Amino acid sequence: MGRIKLLDCTLRDGGYINDWKFGHDNIVSIFERIVDSGVEIIEIGFLDDRRPFDYERSIMPDTASANKIYGKLDSKNTMVVGMIDYGTCDISNLQPCEETCIDGIRVIFKKHLMHEAMDFCAQVKKLGYKVFSQLVSIGAYTDDDLMELIGLVNEVEPYAVSMVDTYGILKPKTLLHYYDILDKNVKPGIQIGFHSHNNFQLAYANDLAFMAKETNRDIVVDGTLFGMGKSAGNAPLELLAMTMNEEYGGAYKINSLLESIDESIMNFRANAIWGYQQFFYMCAINNAHPSYATQFIDKGNLSVSKTNDLLGSIEPADKQLLYDKNIGEETYEKFVKEHCNDAKVKEELKKEFGDKKLLLVGPGKNILLQQDKVEKTIEEIKPYIIAVNYIPKNINPDCVFVTNSKRYLEMATDLLEERNKHIKLLATSNIECRNGEFDYQIERINLIEGNEQIKDNSFLMLLKLLKELGYTKLYCAGFDGFSENENTYYSPEKEYGIVRSIARQLNKHVREVIEENNIDISYVTYSLYEDKDEEHIWGH
Repeated sequence: MGRIKLLDCTLRDGGYINDWKFGHDNIVSIFERIVDSGVEIIEIGFLDDRRPFDYERSIMPDTASANKIYGKLDSKNTMVVGMIDYGTCDISNLQPCEETCIDGIRVIFKKHLMHEAMDFCAQVKKLGYKVFSQLVSIGAYTDDDLMELIGLVNEVEPYAVSMVDTYGILKPKTLLHYYDILDKNVKPGIQIGFHSHNNFQLAYANDLAFMAKETNRDIVVDGTLFGMGKSAGNAPLELLAMTMNEEYGGAYKINSLLESIDESIMNFRANAIWGYQQFFYMCAINNAHPSYATQFIDKGNLSVSKTNDLLGSIEPADKQLLYDKNIGEETYEKFVKEHCNDAKVKEELKKEFGDKKLLLVGPGKNILLQQDKVEKTIEEIKPYIIAVNYIPKNINPDCVFVTNSKRYLEMATDLLEERNKHIKLLATSNIECRNGEFDYQIERINLIEGNEQIKDNSFLMLLKLLKELGYTKLYCAGFDGFSENENTYYSPEKEYGIVRSIARQLNKHVREVIEENNIDISYVTYSLYEDKDEEHIWGH
């Protein structure tokens, strides 16, 4: 059985959380704690010639900069390595190994760059470094791809070749399949490594499977303190050290790792989140590059369910893990056309509203303070009533316009009441129905307007939709507007926290939108959208 070595990459992979600004005191402390723990290899950060030297950061333009930060530290028996993302650090920035504090260089590269990257690995090796060839996104490799890579590895003979589960898509069975191919075909003197990510909450489980496989060669297992790392984070180093001590005869000092977590890592945890998250789970389950998810989510048009389905529809397959913005846009447009076409829905809405006058009901205080006026108007005009993002207690709406998942959640109990069974739900495409389908659903993106501060204002969204349907004469109650001095919602928890210092500006913007679109609104209750002076005592 070969030897299992642990490699800590907190100062490198953890740097994605804080732009590598650990602060020099933390850098020194983490380094010394890792060395004291007995971990065999420590990765001290990126070598990236695009970044200027910064004494406080673990990303450095060259090996001379690494010497300035780490040169005085005692690494004892721990191997010190740096990482280069192929193409970001020219070979001229690397001194001969004997002139630096660095023992090895890990070179990461994507599949399509394997030939150039392995040539670079050979150049680094000639400088005296132990070279690790890191196969980014191993899940994108076919068996034939891997055999092609192995041919290059056997020619260069790096210190190690490592599988990198960049997007956390591997499960133990798949991991061991790749591992078997490498173990059977890579020259015996070359070590095999594994770098996991936690998108499926399997980073530690995958490492356990990797460590348990019988092999005569040495292997290298990556981890970070408390799992600190890119996207969903990494396998926690303290768990790997625990397993080594309990099952493989290790003698790692767990307390040294715990001290480093307590004094350094938790400070960063307070300001940034890493670890298992829904976003990265969706990317992993669909074998999709996270940038696709960001591209789709930023449009603000689809529910979580639809976004998940969209991620699973990316074609061709070889572009799923290799982000292409144009492919993302084509995939999105095709999906929306097939699943969110609301032209028929809009025709159905016209039939639903018919020739009735429309009364829009918002959640402002005056829906209660001026209840008599509202009731009188309803009695006189007998309108079709559309409530916005809530079910009012004192009014019986025909329909509720739902634009926000939180507001939909808040209606869960009310919608079960017998008196509300008749209510139709008109929802935007970012909301998913809990039971079956909404009565009507329309694309959200077409209703959003220009002002970033209130681009998803439900009142303006509904006005835009109604104008498109041909309704420009409307009655409104409970749309009190934004106040500089007080909460204008009948229920305080419904306020979004709009900055009161810009209340007048926001009210003015709403008025301008209404005027520009030639919408004739009769305000049944007092509204700051109507009162240009905005000098009023609520309820009078």
